[in-house]
Amino acid sequence: MFFSIIIPLYNRPQEIDELLNTLVHQTYTQFEVLVIEDGSVNDARAVVAKYANKLDLRYFFKPNEGQGFTRNYGFERAKGDFFVVFDSDCLIPENYLEVVRDYLYEHQLDAYGGPDAAHDSFTPVQKAISYAMTSPFTTGGIRGNKKHIGQFHPRSFNMGVSREVWEKVGGFILTRLGEDIEYSIRIHENGFKIGLIPGARVYHKRRTSFVQFYKQLHFFGRARINIYKHFPAELKLVHFFPAVFTCGVIFTLLMNIFYWPLAYLCNFILLIYLMLIFFHSWQVNKSLKVAFLSIIAAFIQLTAYGLGFMQDFIKRVVFRQQ
Repeated sequence: MFFSIIIPLYNRPQEIDELLNTLVHQTYTQFEVLVIEDGSVNDARAVVAKYANKLDLRYFFKPNEGQGFTRNYGFERAKGDFFVVFDSDCLIPENYLEVVRDYLYEHQLDAYGGPDAAHDSFTPVQKAISYAMTSPFTTGGIRGNKKHIGQFHPRSFNMGVSREVWEKVGGFILTRLGEDIEYSIRIHENGFKIGLIPGARVYHKRRTSFVQFYKQLHFFGRARINIYKHFPAELKLVHFFPAVFTCGVIFTLLMNIFYWPLAYLCNFILLIYLMLIFFHSWQVNKSLKVAFLSIIAAFIQLTAYGLGFMQDFIKRVVFRQQ
């Protein structure tokens, strides 16, 4: 099996340097790498050139269109039997392709997704963000998990599709706002088999600050409504949880200002929830600092997603704006 690894890139030369360095050490070597620069101002041409003699590597520069259409650009030029998509802020374990190859042969998947985790080299903030995005106490717990709700939808930071899928289904028809979920739904509808490969883990840096993390999750909340507009049946009760949590926080603040008897109960419920996050993160990360930061990260994840979700739900569902 020959893999084509496709990496869209936008103004992140340092990240692609670290990612390519991890690919050099893959135990399974039957692969090529396509780096597609999506109209970057700060391009990575010189960085990528360092790996020309270490990897089967091709570099492309194209006008800016967004990550979905940039992946399509790579699909059109890929030579592999299977196309693997990574985000540029991922680090890849050295046995990743070997694990994927063995699992695909055994389970005959047409497309797959894999989980993410925090690397030891990550900063405490990055580890806290990673925890929030994978915790069973946030919506992160339904992603990259064997116990996911409903159909499994791979996320584009770590996913793969066969050449057959590409030839029959095509590529992404959205360039952002839930483009990976929309794509995996169409793959399902065309009768292809999609599954989670638990061992196909990547180390996903995500964002390096809480401000960046807030912006990203607000975008994710809006993306869920975008998916709903294409596929109404894909909006589940669990997707309302961040919005309910956000409304609960607002209600708690109002009670603390206007009605103290009820505020005590609200504060107690919120405190219990945050303590669950703290102690679970402490157990997972073995760090008090990361555990404290995980409370902040989880709070940001839920409220940012919830506000983005409510914003576009009101605009696009209630008032039917485009």
